[in-house]
Amino acid sequence: MKKIYSVINQKGGVGKTTTTINLGTAMAACGASVLLIDMDPQGNLSTGMGIERSERKHGIYDVLINKCSLNEVLLKTDIPNLYVVPSNEDLLGVDIEFSSDPERALKLKRAIQSIDNYDFILLDCPPSLNILTLNALVASGGALVPLQAEFYALEGLSQLLATIKEIKQSINSDLNLEGVIITMFDGRNNLSNQVEDDVRSYLGKDVYSTKIPRNIRLSEAPSHGMPALIYDHKCAGSVAYINLAREVLDKAGWKIN
Repeated sequence: MKKIYSVINQKGGVGKTTTTINLGTAMAACGASVLLIDMDPQGNLSTGMGIERSERKHGIYDVLINKCSLNEVLLKTDIPNLYVVPSNEDLLGVDIEFSSDPERALKLKRAIQSIDNYDFILLDCPPSLNILTLNALVASGGALVPLQAEFYALEGLSQLLATIKEIKQSINSDLNLEGVIITMFDGRNNLSNQVEDDVRSYLGKDVYSTKIPRNIRLSEAPSHGMPALIYDHKCAGSVAYINLAREVLDKAGWKIN
């Protein structure tokens, strides 16, 4: 049975797209069949996977407005077991287009229910709690929350957790906090260590053991249109995402090949 996770944080610049790309790549490297869905109108996941603008004529927007199925718009990557549904600027208008649709929150869930050939689906959410994020959370069984190891990181966490709880109680009883991922961690920085301590004391086992370090190779990889694990599989960031993938797969009860 496929596992569906939203990679979510309403704060931008915390590593959502980097996490979606590299966690998905690492999971595929472990033998899982993985589908990445770009839910952000900015299309950063699509760019980071090397998908040119000319290849994004159809994508998740066409799925949400019921013109296409996911199988019709997904693209196979050069990485075995890894597939992508791209995004484009057409997504910017969905809030208005769906405003009068009473079932607007169920669009993605219904589209995903029609496919069965993936072990994991990762949804890269925009940095806001809008209709696209709502669709992702309604379709998901778990929320993966990248949390930047900096001062403002904890400010929006309680609001996000409250949103997850509200959706679980009202629309999607299967939704849970799958785990918090500490990103952009610098062990030489006292603040990073303090944020980690605070998050772990607050959420305990819901925080993954693996921390994603600040790493220049992680930052460089998207400009080359490839995951960091392909760009430089030996860098500290790549190693961290491999370890994170093992944690996520183990928690999901998935045996690594």
